Amino acid sequence: MGKSLKILVVPIQGVGHVNACLGVAQVLIDAGHRVMFTVHQDWCGKLKPYGIEEIVVSSDTDTDEDNPNNNTSNNSDNNNLLSIGGLPSGDSLQSHAEGLLKVGNISGLLPLEKASRTGPKVRMWMKRAIHVDQQLERLIPELRPDLIVLDQFLQIPAVDRSGIPCVWSWSTNPVKIIDNDGQLPPCGSGLSAYGDKNQWREYREVRDNAAHNVWQEFNNYIVGRGCQPLDTNCLANTSNCLNIYGYPLELDYLDVRPLPKNYIRFDNLMRYDQHMQFELPEQLLDKPGKLIYFSLGSMGAVDVINMKRLVAILAKSQHRFIVSKGPKHYEYDLPDNMWGQSSVPQIQVLPLVDLVITHGGNNTISETFFYGKPVIVLPLFGDQYDNGQRVDELGYGRRLNAYNCTDRELLTAIDSILNDNELNDKLQKISQRIQSDNSLEKLPKIIEDFIENPTKYLDINN
Repeated sequence: MGKSLKILVVPIQGVGHVNACLGVAQVLIDAGHRVMFTVHQDWCGKLKPYGIEEIVVSSDTDTDEDNPNNNTSNNSDNNNLLSIGGLPSGDSLQSHAEGLLKVGNISGLLPLEKASRTGPKVRMWMKRAIHVDQQLERLIPELRPDLIVLDQFLQIPAVDRSGIPCVWSWSTNPVKIIDNDGQLPPCGSGLSAYGDKNQWREYREVRDNAAHNVWQEFNNYIVGRGCQPLDTNCLANTSNCLNIYGYPLELDYLDVRPLPKNYIRFDNLMRYDQHMQFELPEQLLDKPGKLIYFSLGSMGAVDVINMKRLVAILAKSQHRFIVSKGPKHYEYDLPDNMWGQSSVPQIQVLPLVDLVITHGGNNTISETFFYGKPVIVLPLFGDQYDNGQRVDELGYGRRLNAYNCTDRELLTAIDSILNDNELNDKLQKISQRIQSDNSLEKLPKIIEDFIENPTKYLDINN
């Protein structure tokens, strides 16, 4: 292209989403482009070391499982925002996580039961999207970017109205991207891609009925802003955007549903944190057994009762554990075969371990495949169920119930996977392929090509 682009990135203000956008930003900056992020006050100064310009915007007052703390915290743990797979540490994180626990998002309820409670969550998303839209209506003319990168769940009319090329970056399981055409199981259901489609339909009906009134309100807002109406029960129209997402090829659903030409898969949207260091704690160095990383993310760990239950099971294992204890880390202690903190630098820990036990967030799944690690998924909400199901049905690990798994189930799964030489060899080959391909490095040229030749990626009649 021969031109440095000015790129505005607008992520959901959760660490998982910001981290994925950071991975995108790093390769663009390395290619000579200028990158700006809209950030809340909590992020001030956190992105500058990566060469990113921070555009501070006000926070809305609503929260959901993808929204970080809305209040500034002086807790020193906030210095580690980018090192964890969850949300910022501090009092506001704990308050937010406890809210999710209270309404049942973090609980042993089945996905179908949670789908019936979708309405309030989507309303929070809608209010946040409207807030973002109002901010961008002012910011876009001031900043005049050449490209806008969105990591959002809902349509942002100001971006459509601007006429500026848009790349929609999805930091979720691929079933979230194209959810309503019936060719893949619905997002958040945890249903098999090869399973009973009647169950798919039942889940969609329950979810869509619970959120339909909110969809109508948001569609009215979209039309009132001069944009095309949304398809029924869809919250975004991304047909006029280039869509990118990070998901390992070996896990993807391309065997079930080939994607349209305006969707491009990368093995991950993983950032690199060269300035962070981690050394194995001395108390684990001389202990026997394999090394296992256990994290339910900052949000899942707020359920201290369940964390204590799982830690008690793992205490019976012959292996060693690095534990991300979460926002209530001070409420429980770890046994002798474990070491942990409120949060740990995940990308630095993963190369050292033999197995990962995780809630199944999209970044964590992609990162474990990057390093060739087998995984046990204990999903809690959202696309974590889908990631766990996909790992299990393709034989790359196990999905267990985070609340109902027994001592025997979890301990047997650990030993079975660690002793599965065929699986571990397969994952090492996948890791070598991913690292060799380095697919995300190709993104700058793709974006440059998209700006110069949009019809190569978009259906101009759409």
